[in-house]
Amino acid sequence: MNQIPGPVVLVVEDDRQASDLLAEILGERGMRVVQAFTGPDGMRLAHTEQPDLVLLDLMLPFKSGDEVLRAIRERSQVPVIILSARETTRTKIDLLNLGADDYITKPFDIDEVVARCEAALRRAGGSAAPRTLHRHAGLELDEDALTATAGGVDLALTATEFGLLTALIRDPRIVHPKARLYAEVWGEEYGYDERTVNAHMHNLRRKIKNAVDLDPIRTVWGIGYTLREQ
Repeated sequence: MNQIPGPVVLVVEDDRQASDLLAEILGERGMRVVQAFTGPDGMRLAHTEQPDLVLLDLMLPFKSGDEVLRAIRERSQVPVIILSARETTRTKIDLLNLGADDYITKPFDIDEVVARCEAALRRAGGSAAPRTLHRHAGLELDEDALTATAGGVDLALTATEFGLLTALIRDPRIVHPKARLYAEVWGEEYGYDERTVNAHMHNLRRKIKNAVDLDPIRTVWGIGYTLREQ
């Protein structure tokens, strides 16, 4: 019997010991791991291997992780999880605004990395639940095809942005608390991080506004987000 190939994970990490550990553990969870040890190699393999997920260190030889992330986002909306010893809030927000889907601070707990990888792959691949075509306020989201448009213009959303818009458009008339959005999109296994929700919602709104010069998402201060009436 032929086995279904597992998801491809690109690990871009110059610390070979850390990279080998990630490759071993993720491989045990059924993932096929491709390793890159420099920024240019990471950019090349992200293009040629077309991975399902990228784990990206920031401090890389020859090209920084920031540059690799920008290059990936020019071609692809593949989920990208940043691994870095930088702990400042500003760094995290800047990287989320560049298109990173998640951020893990070094030294990391390997079980947390595995859980976040699996959650990112679930978000990117959707769920087994029945899917629907949603339309609201000029937005159209197809859960089956994993596409979203505004005014007929493709939004090219990341998996995380798609997850947020899906949560809003499934029930557009209620206010979605930020903590509930975080649990739905990132998974219950992580502690709630309001700044992460805000940063990804900012990116989602920017893409919609660039497409149709409208902002159908309404902020309910101190609570969360909802969609405006049509």
